[in-house]
Amino acid sequence: MFKGSLPALVTPFKNGAVDEDAVIKLAERQIDAGSHGLIPCGTTGESATLTFEEHMRVVELVVKTAAGRVPVMAGTGSNSTAVAIQNQARAAEVGADAGLVVAPYYNKPNPEGLYQHFKAISDAVDLPIYVYNVPGRTVIDIDPDTVARIAELEQVVGIKDASADMARVSAHRRLIGPDFIQLSGDDPSMVGFNATGGVGVISVTANVAPALCAQIQTATLEGRWEEARALQDRLLPLHEAMFVSASPGPAKYALSLLEGMSDALRLPLTRPDEAACRRVREALVIAGLLETAEV
Repeated sequence: MFKGSLPALVTPFKNGAVDEDAVIKLAERQIDAGSHGLIPCGTTGESATLTFEEHMRVVELVVKTAAGRVPVMAGTGSNSTAVAIQNQARAAEVGADAGLVVAPYYNKPNPEGLYQHFKAISDAVDLPIYVYNVPGRTVIDIDPDTVARIAELEQVVGIKDASADMARVSAHRRLIGPDFIQLSGDDPSMVGFNATGGVGVISVTANVAPALCAQIQTATLEGRWEEARALQDRLLPLHEAMFVSASPGPAKYALSLLEGMSDALRLPLTRPDEAACRRVREALVIAGLLETAEV
C-alpha cells in the first residue's frame, strides 16, 4: 500500500534530453531522506512533454534505483484511453508497483465516459490503479459518486485527490469504505486531509524538502498531530512557493540551489521570473533549507 510522503518527482534535463544520472541521484536522495515511495512521470515530471520512450525510461530508472526499498507508482494517464493502456502495460513490464491514471483532460468526458476509461485500463492491464483527480488541470472533476463506481473495478485501489476539498475524504469513506487508499494531491492541506482519513500525499514540495515532508507524514500516521502541525506551519510558505510560477519551475529552481541540478524545463514551460525565484528563496530560508534569500 502507498502511504506517507510520496514525491511527485521532477524530471531533470540536460542539453534537451533526460539527464539519467540526475534521475538516479534524485531518487536516491529521496530514499535516503525517508520518503515512503516514489512517483515518476506525473504532472510534476513534465510527462506531457516526454516521448513514450523517455517516459518509460524514467520509470525504469526509478524502479531500478528503488530496488524494492520503496514502492514506485508510475504516472501512466492520458486523455487517450488507448495510450493510457499502453503506458500502464509498459509500467507493469518495467516493474512499477502501480499506475497513477489522471482523469482524461481536454476531452471533457461525462461520468459514463470516465468510468469506461478506467474500466478499459483495469480490464487490459494487471497493475493497481490510483485514480488522479486534478480538476484545476483537467477541467474534469471526478465526483464522489463516480469515484465510488470506478472503485468497484478490479484494479482500482485508491485515489490521489488534488481538489483541495477535504470533505471528499469523508465522502469517499462513506461511499467506498475505509480500505480505499486516499492520497492528497495538495501539499498545503495534507495534514487536514490525513486527519479526515487520508494516509499520505503525492507531493511537489517533497522534491525540495523530502525529510521534512516525510516527518510530517510519519507524524500524522502515528497520531502525533501537534508535531505534524508545527512542521506544516514551517513548510507552508514553501508549499505556496512551489506554485508561484507554473510547476515544476519553482521546484526545479529550488533544486538548482540546494542540489546543483539544472533547472531546465521543456517548452511551453519557462523558468520562473526573478520575483517568483525570490519567493522560493525566502521560503527555503523559512524552512531552514537555505541560509539567505540573497543571491
